[in-house]
This record gives sequence, structure tokens and C-alpha cells, in this order.
Amino acid sequence: MRDIETAYAEVLAELFGRADFEVRRPRLPEAFRLEPIRCLLERLGDPHRRYAVVHIAGTKGKGSTAAMVEAILRAAGYRTGLYTSPHLHTMRERIRIDGELIPPATVVHLLERLRPEIAADPALTVFDILTAMGFLAFAEAGVEIAVVEVGLGGRLDSTNVVSPAVCLITALSMDHVEILGPTLTHIAFEKAGIIKPGIPVGTAPQAEEAMAVLRRVAAERGAPLLTLDGWRYGPWEISPAGQWGEIRPPEGSGWSVRLPLLGRHQWENAALAVLAALQLRAQGWSLPDAAISEGLARVRWPGRFEVLREEPPVVLDGAHNDASATRLAETLMEVFPGRRWGLVFGVSADKDATAILRPLRPLVGEIWLTRSRHPRAADPAALVAAAVALGLRARVRATVAEAFEEALASGGPVLVAGSLFVVAEARETWAARGGMPMPEVDPLPLRVGGR
Repeated sequence: MRDIETAYAEVLAELFGRADFEVRRPRLPEAFRLEPIRCLLERLGDPHRRYAVVHIAGTKGKGSTAAMVEAILRAAGYRTGLYTSPHLHTMRERIRIDGELIPPATVVHLLERLRPEIAADPALTVFDILTAMGFLAFAEAGVEIAVVEVGLGGRLDSTNVVSPAVCLITALSMDHVEILGPTLTHIAFEKAGIIKPGIPVGTAPQAEEAMAVLRRVAAERGAPLLTLDGWRYGPWEISPAGQWGEIRPPEGSGWSVRLPLLGRHQWENAALAVLAALQLRAQGWSLPDAAISEGLARVRWPGRFEVLREEPPVVLDGAHNDASATRLAETLMEVFPGRRWGLVFGVSADKDATAILRPLRPLVGEIWLTRSRHPRAADPAALVAAAVALGLRARVRATVAEAFEEALASGGPVLVAGSLFVVAEARETWAARGGMPMPEVDPLPLRVGGR
């Protein structure tokens, strides 16, 4: 009998081979359809109908918000599922039950269950398969409520087959324009696709162009649209170890909160998570105030303004568009004022490197350009022009480990940004140096979906 490690590696090879084929195909809007996963889940007995769901879309902050909502629910004593993407080190990060990664044996079991169904429908994408694996895992584990993050867009995303108790839409900005459309109006329409008739939807503050779309779609579907207007949220104190502050809705008492995640924008995400908790409470879920404070205090979301070392500082952040980079620059100036950073930078080939680098430029002294192992990673040599145009002295290094080690050897503050895949490899390099426990890393670099 095969050992689990071998069987798990074979599952990854099977999925990765399929993903590699999909990477070579054009990523066109018409390639996204819900019918294949709907049919697959129906043949499996509709596992996604066996628990409640909080469904989260957005451009920035949806992963952090999902982690916060799940942490609150778990602190309240519920058996939780969390489905997110992309992952940093192992695809098992995408499917968590009670905060724990599903074990390799469960992955093997799930794919064995799905394999005959996959063979019967070649239209299924890898993300369809991973989503079905997550939904099936939650059902088999007896999850009471799952927090499900949209992978891309919303309207035609594989996750948009759920019947949620609450929907959330985090901050919207320009990203994936080749698929979602060239304007914020187009993007907002795709994200608003998760809004369901009669189901409350909470939204972060949006540009008026995006908010107009959300208002229109919510009205058409009879869905209460809840905003953070009138809420008070923000920090009293910020340090490299975390933030302390308050979240206070317009009515009722609020919460004094310790938030481990850094960046003022995380208070917006936290307030949105609290809004979801209050909506669930109104539906009968037992979510005491203590669970809200405790959940937010315990939340962990690596790779998002993650401080590996305070002095000289080493920071990792998967900022992958101009809006994310702007927030990263603001947080760097607030948490580590007056520092000049050595930047280790790599992006996916479909990203606008100049747009990402521009907000960071005033804080960067020199830059190491590199690439992750992801098949969509941009050739670092192709990024030199963007760096030089912004007046940066650029070095090109073949691997993230080489670039990161050289930046660390310079002795100054080091920032790793541009892609979560680059961040993941930097974390692995840091762990190998003894800076933290080595994360569980897949034997193959499966990086389906994401940035």
C-alpha cells in the first residue's frame, strides 16, 4: 500500500499537471462558468448545502477579513471551515477546519472521491476541483459554518454556488482587468455577483463609482446593503507587535480590540468582520462580545505586512497592485518611520510592475528583482525597465532565496513584496535560516489562482 506522503505527492502532481495545462490556455472571461461545478456538487449530494456560509468578495483585504470572521466564529465555539486562496506554502492552507489545515490523508481521500466525477467532465477547472474538495471536506467534518473567500471576481467564481447567510464585499480597486473588465464599474459588477436575493450584504467604504453598482444590484435583488457609515474604528496605538484600538457600531456598545495584523486598513476589515458577526447574531447565532474581541486578538494571516524581525526590520507583504502597494507604503511609514528599504520584488507576468513600484519608490534605496517558482512569474530581466524608469538601482537575481539573502546581507531594512508567491519563498528562506519554524511545504509548487 502506498504511504500517505507518496499518495499526496501524486495528488499534487495530478492537480499541478492540470493547472499547468490551464496556465497555457488564454485566461478569457468566457472560460469562467458555474455550470460544471454546480453539476459536480449535485452529483456529490450538494455538500455545500449542509452548513451555513459567510461569502466574501473584494479586491483588497478579503483574505484577512475571512480569517477574522472565522476566528470570531471559532472563538464562539462553532465548528468552522475556512476556504481561501491562494496559498503560501501548501495547498492544504486553502481548506481549514477549526483553524487547522486538512491533513494530506484527507486530500488523498477527497480526490479519490472526486476522480470519477472529474473524469466525466473535462470542463472542470482546477479551482472548481479545489472548491469542491473544500466544500466536501467541510460537510464530512460536520462543519457548522464556513467562511468562503471568492477566488477571482465573484459572479462567475467557482464559490458562487453557495447560499450564504451573509455576504461581504471588501475594498474594490483595479485588478485582473483582462478578465473582470477595464473600469471600476465593471469590476464592481463582477464582485456584486455574490449578492443573493434577500441576503444581507456588508460593504467596506467604496469609491462612488463602485458603490453605485453595489447599491443598484442590491436593490434589484432585494438584499439589505449594510455599510460602515457611522461606525468608529481605528487604532489608539501601533507598534511592530500589533495594534490596539476600538470598533464601535452606530448603535450599542463597541469593543476594545487588540489586532495582531498591521496597517490602518485592517481596522476596516475588522469592522466588516464585526458587521458580519452582528448580522449572524441577529439570525440567532450565539456570538457573545467576548468571542468577537477574542477572535480578533487571535487572528493570524501570514504574508500580509508580516514582521519577521523588528531590528533591522524585515517585512513581507504580498502587495500585488497599486492600491495594495499604497497601503503598504503608508503602513511602512507609520510602523517604521524614516527607514530606507532594500526591496526584494517579483510579480506575476500579468501585473503592472511600474504601478506597484511607484507608491513604494520614496521608501526604497535599492531593489533586487527576482521571480518565484510559479509558472506565471514575470522574468525579472523584464522588470528592469520599470525599476530604472523610477530611478532605482536594480539587481537581477534568479531566485527569491538568492535575492533575499543578498538583501539581508546588506544590513539594512528589507522589504519583500509584489507577489504572495515571492513572499512564500522568502518565508521559507527565513525559516531555513532559523528565523521561525519551517512551514509545511508541498513537494510540488502548486500555486493555483491568486497573485
